[in-house]
Amino acid sequence: MNIAISGLSNAGKTTIFNALTGLNVETTIYPSVAEAPHRGSVKVPDERVEWLSGVFKPKKTTHSTIEYTDFIGLARGETDNNRKVLDLLKDADAILDVLRAFNDPAVVHPDNSVDPLRDARTLEVEWVLSDLDLVEKRLTRMADAAKRGKKPDEAEKKLLTRCKDFLEGEQPLRNMPLSPEEWKSLRHLQFVSAKPRILVLNISEDDMGSDKVAEMVAAIAGELRCNPQHVIPMCGKIEMEIGQLQPDEAKDFLADLGIAEPACNRLISVCYEALELISFLTVGEDEVKSWTITRGSSAVQAAGKIHSDIERGFIRAEVVSYDAFKAAGSMAEARKHGSVTLQGKTYTVNDGDIINFRFNV
Repeated sequence: MNIAISGLSNAGKTTIFNALTGLNVETTIYPSVAEAPHRGSVKVPDERVEWLSGVFKPKKTTHSTIEYTDFIGLARGETDNNRKVLDLLKDADAILDVLRAFNDPAVVHPDNSVDPLRDARTLEVEWVLSDLDLVEKRLTRMADAAKRGKKPDEAEKKLLTRCKDFLEGEQPLRNMPLSPEEWKSLRHLQFVSAKPRILVLNISEDDMGSDKVAEMVAAIAGELRCNPQHVIPMCGKIEMEIGQLQPDEAKDFLADLGIAEPACNRLISVCYEALELISFLTVGEDEVKSWTITRGSSAVQAAGKIHSDIERGFIRAEVVSYDAFKAAGSMAEARKHGSVTLQGKTYTVNDGDIINFRFNV
């Protein structure tokens, strides 16, 4: 899973990137012209993996991972750089927009004032206009091809025309009511405004936990018609300091600040929810591992996540929920209590299922 971090210049994108990844990429007070994006991979925290590892004591314990990508900020008039940003976003699974909500005279906002709601609208308009340009160009090419005698795909043309009308209303495609089949037919176009969008409100330390921040979150969620849980207040400066600490030191620092968990953990949970992802688990003496799949995936699709041979030769899946296994304490006890079931290809995998696939190739 790749999450692309975007935002206007001087919003604190790289600070947030450092906070999320524990890296220490240089932050500057002037617009970056970096040639290459910064990338950082992070283990997805999952206490289930840790507990199971304690039970099975495997040679290897493997968490799911999430990759964050940080690049230059959007800036008015910087057409070439902005195009590079958009190209990067097209390859991402979701977009994390950093909105500046802190005041700092030493760090100039490109619009000379701090207004996160305005910035959220500005970024949304950029994504919408980018997709509108793509749709118009594609429809033009289809029209030109028709003049040369090539019959257009009428279903695609009709769908793109609907997208064009929706985008002209300044609405992102993620809000457009489309069937799963229609979404699938558009996937290859990599529309930016169709991607799940998560907003990080980069606040000052003084505003942490304040009513002012709660009001900003409500205003942004209402204006953009998004889930308030997808607007996450985060003091980038503090979270970056936490990200540089050793686990024990970080725990003490969080306790001193009265914070239950680092914002990076909360953000990962939101990313999973926004992308409709869940985790299933495989266990054994060799390895305990977490696997990420789309919610609603079948057992045979989950098998394919591990290896195409397991998917091709799938016989059945031996399944027990994590909670049932933990209550039993061992696989033998779980079987004795009837908690372990045999499931076929069409079984819908649940979050936290522990699965052993039986296959033959």
